[in-house]
Amino acid sequence: MILINGKETAANLKKEIAKKVEDRLAAGKRAPHLVAILVGNNGASMTYVANKEKACQQVGFKSSVLTYPDTITQDELIAEIQKLNNDPTVDGFIVQLPLPKHIDEQSVIESIDPSKDVDGFHSVNVGNMTLGLPCFVSATPHGIMELLKAYNIETKGKHCVILGRSNIVGRPMANLLSQKTYPGNCTVTVCHSLTPNIKDLTLQADIIIAAIGVPEFLKGDMVKEGATVIDVGITRIPADNEKGYRIVGDVAFDEVAPKCSHITPVPGGVGPMTIISLMENTLRAAEINEK
Repeated sequence: MILINGKETAANLKKEIAKKVEDRLAAGKRAPHLVAILVGNNGASMTYVANKEKACQQVGFKSSVLTYPDTITQDELIAEIQKLNNDPTVDGFIVQLPLPKHIDEQSVIESIDPSKDVDGFHSVNVGNMTLGLPCFVSATPHGIMELLKAYNIETKGKHCVILGRSNIVGRPMANLLSQKTYPGNCTVTVCHSLTPNIKDLTLQADIIIAAIGVPEFLKGDMVKEGATVIDVGITRIPADNEKGYRIVGDVAFDEVAPKCSHITPVPGGVGPMTIISLMENTLRAAEINEK
C-alpha cells in the first residue's frame, strides 16, 4: 500500500510556482494578485482564507482579503465584485462560501468575470471543462488530478466510482476522468444518497473517490484488493483527547488501507492540494490577463 502524500506533492508544486513567480519578477512583470472576499465571520471560512493568504506569501503572490459584514445585500456584494472585475491589478479572486442565506450564491458566482474566476465555479468555466476546452478547473478536482499524475496511477480503461454528486467535487470529477486525457479515459459511475446497492458498485471499482460527506462511510468490505482510494471528506468527530475531536474522512482508513494499492490520508491528502491548485489557477490567470 502506497500512501498518497498530498503535503509533499503540494510542497513540490509550491516550489515550481515560486520559481515561476521569481522568473516573472526578473522579467519586469508583477507578482500575481489573488483577492479573497469574506462575508461574515464563519470560523471555518476565516481559517481557510488565512491559509490561502499564507500560501500566497510562500509563492510570492500579492494577496488581499476584503471583508464585509453578513448584513451586506446581494446587490452591494455584486457591486464590489464588479470593481474587482474591472481592476487590472487583480488577476483572480474568490468569494468564500458559504454566503449568508439572504444571498443567492449562484447569482454571485455568475457576476464574476470568468477570466478571474480562479475557483472555477462560473458556468462558463464549468461549461468549458465539460467540453474539454481551456478553463479554470475548481481547486479540489484539479488537486485530485494532480495527485493521480504525481503517483502515476493508471486511469485508462479503469472503472472509477465516485461517491457524491456535488457541483464542487463529484460532478466535475466524473467529467474530468471520462475525458480523453491522462488522467482520464475511465468508465465512471456516480453514486449518491439514492443509489441502491452502493457496495456492489464500489466492489467493482479500480478507483474510488469518496466525496459524500459521511464520516467513515466507505468500509473495508466495500473495497476490492488493489483499488486506489481518494478520500475528499473531512469531518470533526468527538474524541477523548486534548482537542476534544479528531478529523476523519469519508473512508474508514484503518479498514480500507490494507486492501489498497494507493490511498490518501485525512488530513494530509487532498486538502493541501486544494489550496495549491488555487495558486496554479491564479498564476495562469495572471499569464492570460497579460495577453
